[in-house]
Amino acid sequence: MEKWYMLTVVGADRPGIVARLARELFALGANLGEASMLRLGGNFTIMLMVHTDLDARALEARLAPASADLNLRLHVDPIEGRLHQHVQPEVRIRVHEADRAGIVAEVSEALADIGFNILALDTDVAGADDAPWYVIQIEGVAPSGLEAVAAALEPLRGRGVELGVEAIDTMVG
Repeated sequence: MEKWYMLTVVGADRPGIVARLARELFALGANLGEASMLRLGGNFTIMLMVHTDLDARALEARLAPASADLNLRLHVDPIEGRLHQHVQPEVRIRVHEADRAGIVAEVSEALADIGFNILALDTDVAGADDAPWYVIQIEGVAPSGLEAVAAALEPLRGRGVELGVEAIDTMVG
């Protein structure tokens, strides 16, 4: 019986990680679904949907040699595949503020309070070492509308946080 798993892989970034993992999964007869791969600092991370007839333990055991060779940490979780059920983001939010603890918590809590569904969140630290800025970009769905998003974030603007809220043209149709 074929099953879906979410593979989460983390380790120091270097060339060849994706190629090796893709080759190992192909050799196992696994099919790949959606994936999100990125480099954060000097670290590589991937979340990858895998469809296979192996159970979670067998899949992890079969990938263990490649993970060890690449000095990666691998985690396997059973999931529901649910491909082709994409929710399209309709709002983009940009936040810039002097780097400090709690920024992401404050923004995400304000959005959660109005039922905003975060579909993607990217952060970066910009500026100089002695004057860092924290940059957040969020995309998601706002059931209560664009104006409600702007209103929910307005108290942050009053404290000097730079904010941008805009509709995303999804061009679906």
